[in-house]
Amino acid sequence: MPLRAKIAISNAMATGSRRSNSTHTPDIKPTAPEDDVLFDSIYGVRTVLLNRPHKYNALDGSMAGKILPRLLEWQKSDMANIIIIKGAGDKAFCAGGDVAVLAEQNQTGAQGQADSLAYFALEYKLDNLIAKITKPYVAFMDGVTMGGGVGLSLHGHFRIATERTLFSMPETTIGFFPDVGASFFLPRMDGYLGTYLALTSERLMGVQAYWAGVATHYLHSSSLDDLQARLAELKFNDYDDLQTRLENVNSTIEEFVTGLPAGQGPALGGETREAIDRCFRYNTVDEILTALEAENTEWAQKTIKTLKERSPTSVRVSLLEMRYGAAWSINTAFMREYHLARKFMDHDNHPDFVEGVTKQLGKPRQTPEWNPPTLDATTNDQALQYFEIEEGVKPLDLIKQPGEDDYLQYPHGWIGLPTENAVKIILGSKGEKKTVEQLVKLVVKQWEGKIGVEEKLKDVISRKIKVTDSGFAEWRVD
Repeated sequence: MPLRAKIAISNAMATGSRRSNSTHTPDIKPTAPEDDVLFDSIYGVRTVLLNRPHKYNALDGSMAGKILPRLLEWQKSDMANIIIIKGAGDKAFCAGGDVAVLAEQNQTGAQGQADSLAYFALEYKLDNLIAKITKPYVAFMDGVTMGGGVGLSLHGHFRIATERTLFSMPETTIGFFPDVGASFFLPRMDGYLGTYLALTSERLMGVQAYWAGVATHYLHSSSLDDLQARLAELKFNDYDDLQTRLENVNSTIEEFVTGLPAGQGPALGGETREAIDRCFRYNTVDEILTALEAENTEWAQKTIKTLKERSPTSVRVSLLEMRYGAAWSINTAFMREYHLARKFMDHDNHPDFVEGVTKQLGKPRQTPEWNPPTLDATTNDQALQYFEIEEGVKPLDLIKQPGEDDYLQYPHGWIGLPTENAVKIILGSKGEKKTVEQLVKLVVKQWEGKIGVEEKLKDVISRKIKVTDSGFAEWRVD
């Protein structure tokens, strides 16, 4: 990779950039629809500011409808080098889709449900575009990042977590399913971590999003404005391909990494992670619950309680989604999620969504009454019906661009911490046996000493690698 960019920025320019594009909004008031998203240009950087801080920057159709054509415009522009998306205020990047509006619409009949589905179609087109965008795309996941906010960030090249990040896919708590491309990115997380996050809606706080692979970098929130100013000064050659541009952006972001919080190693590593993989590897919820019972630990009992509190239908559908999604391409994932959303918006046949949103997000918060009420009252066969596509149903019409590629793995997966699969591949590379020390040296070198790599490797090695009598490292058979 190239040397890290060393770019001088005048104090006046840096101050001006912070003043006009600050991620902080001291006076939080409702915004008019025309101001719900703000766009700006600073040299080669184009910014998207989600501007509904009073709603934790929740995404609605008005916002998605403004962002999508702007991204298409910037993708074609030779003047636009880098795209940054962020949220107004210091509480949230984007807390998700505005599900309260969708729940209201779904109770009005067929037209309301059609309007809700139209929103999902627009949102999924936008997220799919982000997943294949040809300009370096940087998301400041500063604050609450849930649901729809995950779709706006996770598919991008660079996802920056801060001490204020709160990541979650909370859909099973409201009678929905993990969407916005979750069927693609969650099954591709290490082991069965994605399945665990999908079914339980577990939250990842701060640096935990980095350890889990959700974020590619961890910075303190106070560095974001300076990072934006530095990125604005980056210049690319006309002949630089996307890989070269990503390497330059990556090197620049790394300049602002000052360290990881002391004493906050991977919370979902070690014994907890081993238990997650043991229990969530099964293909039915019943087998997962049986495996959790066998663990006989406080964590397992808490997890059982959590699963039984979620919408039973959502939990069963979400597990199937994780298994099918592992084989789906990025385009297939969004197209299949669109059909799932159509089933979940059918209030007559799936009342859990309205029930979940109304009770969980209402004031005072109440316990939803799911229908069917328990996991025992549902079956895998019932969940499978949500994946059936009836004859004559129109598919999601994704935006097609010249030369774009569908794919089965993120092309930019190298940017974050090394995945377990990457470590496994490096261990077996060149057909040569390696000691643990040699493996660590190779991975650290390939990731250019990225902060957290050695700590991540230590956890992976403790769970996945054994040392033979001859002193060489071998991958444990799962």
